[in-house]
Amino acid sequence: MSSLDSGGALRNLEALALAPLAPPPRGAPFAESSMTPLSVLPAVPESPGAPHPLASPEASGSPEAPGSPDSSESAGRGERGGRGERPSASRFERAALIFRECVQEARRAYLSDEPHAELILVALIARGHVLLEGVPGVAKTTLAQSVAAVCGCPLKRVQLTPDLLPADILGGAVFNPQERRFEVHRGPIFTHVLLADELNRAPAKTQSALLEAMQEAQVTLDGHPHPLPSPFFTLATQNPKEQAGVYALPEAQLDRFALKLDLGYPSERAELEMMTTYERARPLPRPLLSPERVLVLQALADEVYVHPELARFVVQLTRATRAHPAAATGASPRAGLSLLRLAKARALSRGRDFVSPDDPIALAPVALAHRVRLTPEAEFEGATAEGLLREVLAATPYSGPSPRRPPAPLP
Repeated sequence: MSSLDSGGALRNLEALALAPLAPPPRGAPFAESSMTPLSVLPAVPESPGAPHPLASPEASGSPEAPGSPDSSESAGRGERGGRGERPSASRFERAALIFRECVQEARRAYLSDEPHAELILVALIARGHVLLEGVPGVAKTTLAQSVAAVCGCPLKRVQLTPDLLPADILGGAVFNPQERRFEVHRGPIFTHVLLADELNRAPAKTQSALLEAMQEAQVTLDGHPHPLPSPFFTLATQNPKEQAGVYALPEAQLDRFALKLDLGYPSERAELEMMTTYERARPLPRPLLSPERVLVLQALADEVYVHPELARFVVQLTRATRAHPAAATGASPRAGLSLLRLAKARALSRGRDFVSPDDPIALAPVALAHRVRLTPEAEFEGATAEGLLREVLAATPYSGPSPRRPPAPLP
């Protein structure tokens, strides 16, 4: 991603990757969304000739009106050209538009009152991975497939079973008798989105096959590293540990997931909507992004400003989980880094160029709880990791200055 570090390179990639796409004909209409509005913003253009919301004015060929908010803010602050300059807010607002429509489109197939689709997209922009837990039949797989379809990223699904071997996921060396040599055959992990269905039904050696891929975006086959396509995103589902035939994920595996989402039963309204929606052909979400566009959003999230005191606040949160008397193991430094990246992606999804204290506070329960292991005494007394996080958040308020990006220095 080093080629995307400079503002000029990022804008060039935007012009290439975020060119207007003519959307295919709509199938079923949008499902009504109960998601909290990200911001009061105009609708995303639908016509084939309209410029994409994140495309720069140079890419769309139509300069912004002098009196528009985007042009006035850009004139006052400037695009990110030199070091220390502030990125244009218009790009962040356009990214929020795209993000909002992606969430709405995913909800055409995944009908729920919970913000699960939004959180998965945040994790994707933050280069994280997501673990979905729920009893069978609550649409975990449908949720994963819907988000992958909206992102326009190829998805490969692996159904985990107790007899599955690591080579079934990674691939391996296969002897070619005609050539009289071994050839590397790549497994289903070589994709942009890997859906590992019922991950905790596989034994530990098969679960561990994902560790290198999730951390380093590569796998080692026949002694040689093979990079995975970029972006690479793992969506894993698992059944609750009370279900039969499951293996508990080790702490090292859980720590690789940026988010863990618990999918309970849907509300009565959502379940009734399922009955009327799925009696017909299943609605398919439109691909609103592509792998190249996801990379652009990831690079734009890297530009989101984090105040030093806000970074200190995240460190205080993770250290407080380790010091809690009910915790046998608290959140690791990797958990703090992941929470900060998630906070930057959440800020981008709301059109901000800076991280607010609300971002890590809102994400901490789903980003840190699965990384906290309780003492046996605390578990016996009925304590939970989610309750521990609530106590830590209540006892660790943010008391720093305004987290907004400081103004660019005058030349």
